[in-house]
Amino acid sequence: MECRIGVIGCGGFGLYAMEQYASIAGVKIVSATDPNDRAVDQAVQRFGVIPQPDVNSLCQRPDVDLVYIASPPFLHHGHSLAALNADKHVVVEKPLALSLDEADHLLRLAHTKDRIVVANLIQRYNPLADKVGALIEEELIGKPLHGYFENYASDEQLGVDHWFWDTTKSGGIFIEHGVHFFDLFASWLGDGEVVAAQRTLREPMFLEDQVQCSIRYRDDVLVNFYHGFHQPGRLDRQELRIVFERGDVTLHGWIPTQLCLDAVVNTEDEQRLTELFPNADVGAVETYTGQHRHCRGRHKDFEVDHRIRLSVGTQQDKMSRYGKLVKSLMEDQIKRIRNACHRRRITESASRESLRMAVQANDLARKAVATNTSEFA
Repeated sequence: MECRIGVIGCGGFGLYAMEQYASIAGVKIVSATDPNDRAVDQAVQRFGVIPQPDVNSLCQRPDVDLVYIASPPFLHHGHSLAALNADKHVVVEKPLALSLDEADHLLRLAHTKDRIVVANLIQRYNPLADKVGALIEEELIGKPLHGYFENYASDEQLGVDHWFWDTTKSGGIFIEHGVHFFDLFASWLGDGEVVAAQRTLREPMFLEDQVQCSIRYRDDVLVNFYHGFHQPGRLDRQELRIVFERGDVTLHGWIPTQLCLDAVVNTEDEQRLTELFPNADVGAVETYTGQHRHCRGRHKDFEVDHRIRLSVGTQQDKMSRYGKLVKSLMEDQIKRIRNACHRRRITESASRESLRMAVQANDLARKAVATNTSEFA
């Protein structure tokens, strides 16, 4: 069964997503709309789509099965609503909506109409995310204890009049961007609760450009999230780390393509790690024999044979990996459309849960006692 896609939003990322979707077997991009006629013209030239004058006309097309929405966040609820009311399935760029009330409205309608409506949260589809999940599940280097994600992002292409800085349109950094990583950690650690959050405002226009929060997951695993949009493009960088009882794992890039592991292991666990990471570079930093094999941490005794460092992946793989993740999410949703028994990685509940944590962090950050004069402005 062919899946026919209509697209709302033909900007840079909308066109990029269309390129990935066009490569999926059994998928056809049939129509597109955007207030910018030049953007629509690019979609027509590249993908042969039929242009539509507005959102409603696109959603009402009988030859559209699924609507992909790549408009700014403040339009997500209205555009998704138009698609669902026309009995279309929906994949919408993150976030699902700007509020939980809006999100719940969409989920109720989708359930009533037996349609999907999910946010384009692609991080769970990364093979490296699966590897980290296996480390946690199998406790190969012990239980996870703490984590962080640090995002030093570029604002070079975000002029002061860009909708990104208008929290009524973007929702703020936690909602517009943080949902990706709230969802990724939830895939590893389960649902979390935000226990603290802060933000800073850039003078003189008081633009929210830095946010951070702490989330408590099951078994009291605390994770810190920081997002700052203030770097020149060439210094844009991200790092994610999880500390375990017997080592740590670090991933680099906002679409992680590189993983480094530093841990003390016994021979059996080392063998399993090499099976889990078959193409990794693995080196023994130290070898332990006799009484030196004994370790103790968190009041637990264990035996180890080596301290190893393992690395896999390269930064050069970033754009290729990015495209594969965008494509994988859409393939996953189309499988569900074709087969109601198919179990998806990203579901309606996951889309809502990432937004719930973002809203919780937003509320705490804005209620926090201010420590600088910009918060009192």
